[in-house]
Amino acid sequence: MLGYKNKEINMPTISMFFGIVVSLYFIDNRKHKRPHIHVKYQDSEAVISIPNGELLDGELPPAKMRLVLAWIEIHKDELMADWDLAVSGQQPFKIDPLR
Repeated sequence: MLGYKNKEINMPTISMFFGIVVSLYFIDNRKHKRPHIHVKYQDSEAVISIPNGELLDGELPPAKMRLVLAWIEIHKDELMADWDLAVSGQQPFKIDPLR
C-alpha cells in the first residue's frame, strides 16, 4: 500500500470511473519529480506518469490499468493543466470520467 488514505485535503479526487479513483497531491513534485496521478482501485494503489502512462509505484489489476491508460490518453492536456495547478498549491479541476 502506498498509504495516502485520509489525505483528501492534500489529494483531491479529480475523477472516478468503474470503481477507480484518480487523485492529485498538492505540491507533489518532490518524490516522483514528474507529472503523475495517484490511482486507487479496491485494495490496489498506483502512481502513474501523465505524459507516458509509466507505472511509477504500486500496482493495479491489468484490466483497470488499461482503462486508466486510455483515460490518461484522452485527457492528457487537462491532466497536465491540473498538475500545474496542484504543484503550485491550487485546486485542480474535476475531469470527466471514462465512459
